[in-house]
Amino acid sequence: MSIFDNIQNRCLIIGEIAQTHDGSLGAAHAYIDAVASAGADAIKFQTHIAEAESTPGEPWRVKFSRQDATRFDYWKRMEFTDAQWRGLAEHAGERGLAFLSSAFSFEAVDLLERVGVPAWKVGAGETSNTPMLERIARTRKPVILSSGMTTWAELDAAVACVRKHGAPVAVLQCTSAYPCPPEKLGLNVIAELRTRYDCPVGLSDHSGVIYAGLAAATLGANLIEVHVAFSRECFGPDVVASITTAELLQLVEGVRFIERASANPIDKEAMAAELAPLREMFTKSIVARCDLAAGATLRAEDLTIKKPGTGIPASRLDDIIGRRLRVGVNADQLLQESDLV
Repeated sequence: MSIFDNIQNRCLIIGEIAQTHDGSLGAAHAYIDAVASAGADAIKFQTHIAEAESTPGEPWRVKFSRQDATRFDYWKRMEFTDAQWRGLAEHAGERGLAFLSSAFSFEAVDLLERVGVPAWKVGAGETSNTPMLERIARTRKPVILSSGMTTWAELDAAVACVRKHGAPVAVLQCTSAYPCPPEKLGLNVIAELRTRYDCPVGLSDHSGVIYAGLAAATLGANLIEVHVAFSRECFGPDVVASITTAELLQLVEGVRFIERASANPIDKEAMAAELAPLREMFTKSIVARCDLAAGATLRAEDLTIKKPGTGIPASRLDDIIGRRLRVGVNADQLLQESDLV
């Protein structure tokens, strides 16, 4: 069974942990439990092997760590062994989560293939890495491409590379800003991706709030990936662009609410008929303002409008003025058509 099998009917929500575990295997396992409890469909990590992906001179994007002298040292501290990655994947499966991890080197691809990921998530910085895409696509597992740093030409080439090997592909709109302000989310690109590639599409979100994911769901996103942290007081470069695990629960509930609403269009006339009893309670009728004798010609000052809506509708007030009463009526009595000549 493919991770994409039900993606057209139910948005796949991915909790992205990245490096928020800060190299702690225990924290990584705790995130699996938290993301599962929030109701997400998948959890995603990043598999870094420092010597395979980085040079000692790699610059910091943001110098955030007091304990790592270099970026290389940081990646080294983020590494887990094959057995540890396998344990994380097994734990995720036990909690009903699809286990994903982005690879940043050939060695990481091979490691994750040994672990047995059900699909590949390609980070924004790797989408133009054709040699690695080729290796990933040859597995014929589904590939999820993040478009955060790519031109259209680069993205076209990446999609073509994946499809050349017969692997299913999905593309996520992404803006590589941490956090991403609303004016740079590019929600309009979701529809462009769907038209351009005719494949599942969605949003990889770095806004740090749940609103972007909810908007994407309303626009029909098939996948939503969002960074997650236990708290905004956690350590690490991803926290500023993350939502909390409690907010992930809200996002999941909101997306499922939107899906149910979108999947059930209503017929306005049929709904009005269904609500007829309630309509009678809340709408208003024409009512005698005072006691009126039979034969009286109705004047504006003789009438008012009150609930319930079981008499002559309030909308007909102008038509009723000038009509004569067939019978006498009391104050606060709802007029009926049979009361009039």
